[in-house]
Amino acid sequence: MRPAWAFLPTLGGALAHAPILRYDLLPALKLPLDAGAAPGGKRLLGDNKTVRGALVMAGGTFAATLALHRFDWYRRRLPAQLQAAGPVRHGAALGAAVVLGELPNSILKRRLGIEPGERRGAALGVALAIHDQADFVLGAWPLFLPVWRMSARQLGEAFATVAAVHLGVNLAGYALGARTAPV
Repeated sequence: MRPAWAFLPTLGGALAHAPILRYDLLPALKLPLDAGAAPGGKRLLGDNKTVRGALVMAGGTFAATLALHRFDWYRRRLPAQLQAAGPVRHGAALGAAVVLGELPNSILKRRLGIEPGERRGAALGVALAIHDQADFVLGAWPLFLPVWRMSARQLGEAFATVAAVHLGVNLAGYALGARTAPV
């Protein structure tokens, strides 16, 4: 069992979200999650965190979890606790983590004056960029508690694996011209 397998369904969220962004589908749901809140004159989350994105990312992740749980090769790679919990509980927790896990990082970046999609070259900017690659893993930790008590070691392994895979996908997307920045 490798803990990172528990996070494979998040690719379903990304795959569902890509055409939504590319073709600006479901425009009525393109509402900012922070409803424009700007404490201290700085947006809480910004316009890039939308109801549409939250629903599509969570829904795509949930659907991918349901689909992957149908395959024995996938279920065998999961922790016993997630196998026992089943696809609905696994998918619901992971779908929520995909959305909720990235909000603290977004709030921090807005407080620091880092605009959506912008990167800083300083150590903090690099740390935030790395955190961005797997922030949902940290968000999943407390959400999985009712069904899987992930150890700190498992959390670290999952975070490192997911961050490395996400970075690789970003670099490939940049090389193919689908992204404007490599990270």
